[in-house]
Amino acid sequence: MSNDDPFAKFKAMQREGWKLFTPLATFTTPPAARLVGFAGVAKGAKVLDVACGTGVVAVTAARRGAQVKALDLSPVLLEEARKNAALARVQIEFTEGDAEVLPYKDGEFDVVLSQFGHMFAPRPEVAIRQMLRVLKPGGRIAFSTWPPDFMIGRLFQTVAKYLPPPPAGVAPPPLWGDPAVVRERLKDLVTDLQFGHGEMLFPTLSPEHYREHMEHTAAPVIKAVEVLATEPEKLAAFRREIEAIVAQFFDDNVVRQAFLMTRAVKK
Repeated sequence: MSNDDPFAKFKAMQREGWKLFTPLATFTTPPAARLVGFAGVAKGAKVLDVACGTGVVAVTAARRGAQVKALDLSPVLLEEARKNAALARVQIEFTEGDAEVLPYKDGEFDVVLSQFGHMFAPRPEVAIRQMLRVLKPGGRIAFSTWPPDFMIGRLFQTVAKYLPPPPAGVAPPPLWGDPAVVRERLKDLVTDLQFGHGEMLFPTLSPEHYREHMEHTAAPVIKAVEVLATEPEKLAAFRREIEAIVAQFFDDNVVRQAFLMTRAVKK
């Protein structure tokens, strides 16, 4: 990140906050296969995974025979991603970096992917232009995001009520899960815009178990608990709100987390 980046402090907080994400990666593994399939990743394709986390999408694409590079803000998650690639015996070039300043050449990739990742970049217009810049004309961009009206989107909205407001200009991540917003952001930059839907299944014994798990692995929830640590009544209210949302999507010891997939072709 450059010294003149107005969101450098915000991004540093993200990098620190998401370092505990690794236990959640298991649940994102089936959706990773859905995204790679939805994007039509083929053998030999040059693929970039933006905000790759522990590398579940990158490894999935590489096992299909793609030539994969991947980038993330978090060195902790990249270390885990390298372990995953080594265990799967695939070659992937991992880089610590920023979705808003991609360190790749114009038109370098056939496919650019992001699973629940680029949506956390503070400026959507900057991130999407970077992702399209490194994509060749006629190449495909595809990403998975959390819709605002379903569980994860509603959870983020609840968490935001208990946190200090983000810097001016930071867009709420769940807006990337609204097809109307996606259409507006991609505008005339792409053709053949299509959407798909899926569910990420999270086995757990109760909404309370789910909430506790998120308090140890999901950056926004971790931060909210830290902020409310000296206000037990507010912390208890926050936890009740989270559990009430989760309960609406909990059945047979599974929390169902709906997600949106977007795919388009660069002009």
